[in-house]
This record gives sequence, C-alpha cells and structure tokens, in this order.
Amino acid sequence: MKKNQFEVGCETCNIRLHSVFHVLDDEQVKSLSLQKSCAVYKKGQYIFNEGGIPSGLFCVNSGKIKLSIVGYDGKEQILRLAKAGDILGYRALISNERYHSSAIALEDTSLCIIDKQYFFSQLEQEPKLMLEVARKMSADLKKAEEHIVSLSQKNVRERLAEALLFLKATYGLQEDKSTINVKLSREEIADYIGTSTESCIRLLSEFNQDGIIDLHGKSIKIINLSLLIRTANIED
Repeated sequence: MKKNQFEVGCETCNIRLHSVFHVLDDEQVKSLSLQKSCAVYKKGQYIFNEGGIPSGLFCVNSGKIKLSIVGYDGKEQILRLAKAGDILGYRALISNERYHSSAIALEDTSLCIIDKQYFFSQLEQEPKLMLEVARKMSADLKKAEEHIVSLSQKNVRERLAEALLFLKATYGLQEDKSTINVKLSREEIADYIGTSTESCIRLLSEFNQDGIIDLHGKSIKIINLSLLIRTANIED
C-alpha cells in the first residue's frame, strides 16, 4: 500500500454523492473530510485480509475491488465486487467481528479510510446516515442471496451468462457501448461462478462462437445482449 498518493476533500468529491455519505450536510461533510486518510493500492494488493480486525471504514474513490474467501481446498470464491462509491468492511465493523473475506484490488485503486469511532459517532448522531448504511447492507444481502440461488440452481452456462450481465450492471460499458468496463482473468470469472478455470475458458469460447460475445484478451464485448439474457435464463 502506498499512502498519501492522493488527497481529495469530501466537499469537492463527486464520488461522495453516489455513496452513503450523500445525506450529510455541509458541516458534517467538512468534519468527515478532517477525519479520513487516503491510500492507493496497486493491482493485486490486499486492502484487508480475511480474519483481520477492522479499524475503520473503507470508501472506494476509484478502481475496482473483489471480496473473496479461500475454501478448505485452497480455491478462491469471489463473493462480491465493488466499485467507486461503495463502502467496504462495514459489516465486520458494525458487528465487531473479524473480516470474513479479503478485499483485493482488481486494478490500481484509491480509497478513503474513516476512523472506526468517528464513523460510529456519526451513525449515532445522524439517523439518515444510519438508514443509508442499512439500505446498503440490505442491497448487498439481496445480491448475496441471488448469487447463492444462482450457484445452487443454475447450470454453469447460465451462471456465466448471468455473471457477464452482472459485470455489465456493476461496472458499465466502455465508450464503444459494448465492451464490459472491467477486466477479469478467466480464473477470477471461474471463481465467481463456482466452476473450474478450464470450464470457464471452454464456455467463453462457446459464447464467442455463438456470437453472444467477442473476446480480446481479458476484454469481453457483448455482441448479442438479448441472447445473453436468454442464456442466463432471466427475464429481459
């Protein structure tokens, strides 16, 4: 981790407007800005580790992050993906538990870290912030439940199609309006959908041959969105 490689004031941060902190007034925002530190993580670096003790709240300013656990067989399982505006580590922080997963930068990522006690004091003083955090927790729980259902009830082909749609919804598309705006390795995609890397590679090749997607290294371009949705076995 390289600290203090960037410094942004909360008052002028556009990302804050898309986070749980958009409900704070001007004075609260100024106070928040004084209580945070900033850090930059290079691609592949751990932001926090599974089993670690939380000391603050992480707010993503830029970049992309995966949250994952390692199973008994040593295989990684990606639980969640995060983007700019998201908060990380809040569940362990609020429940006073150790981190149940690791957070790893998928690309160079900048974050703001808010002191644990200050965050708690703001939750106590501002009901609107507490409500926003509860909404965030509820949304993340819903996504987790949907992912569990997908893993248990859908076949691998359906799960891969659903995962590509999820990546599109989470990170958006590049300027060509077709290429998913995140680059994951074949192994990372396999870890997310719960299959082997070999199966993931084979299915991506099949999707490519079927004209659903176009592959260029780690870049994935969606060619036929309606067919991808049908393949995922979800409603358009």
